[in-house]
Amino acid sequence: MPRNGTRTRSPQQTLPYRVELWDADGGERRVLARAASAQLARAIFRAATSEHPEMRITLSRGSQIIADSQSEQSTAE
Repeated sequence: MPRNGTRTRSPQQTLPYRVELWDADGGERRVLARAASAQLARAIFRAATSEHPEMRITLSRGSQIIADSQSEQSTAE
């Protein structure tokens, strides 16, 4: 615990949104970015999908997938 009595927050708490790149088999994934806000996470997601159009990119918060580049109806827009 820090000296001032506050608890240190984990990246999952301070940066709850994840943009992930999946391999061709849908197995291994790599976290491309974490973000504190949905607006920033969506901007990162859009940039990642335009940079890697052939790859699966997901935007998640916790276990919930908010957007998936391979989904017909992505909620990221």
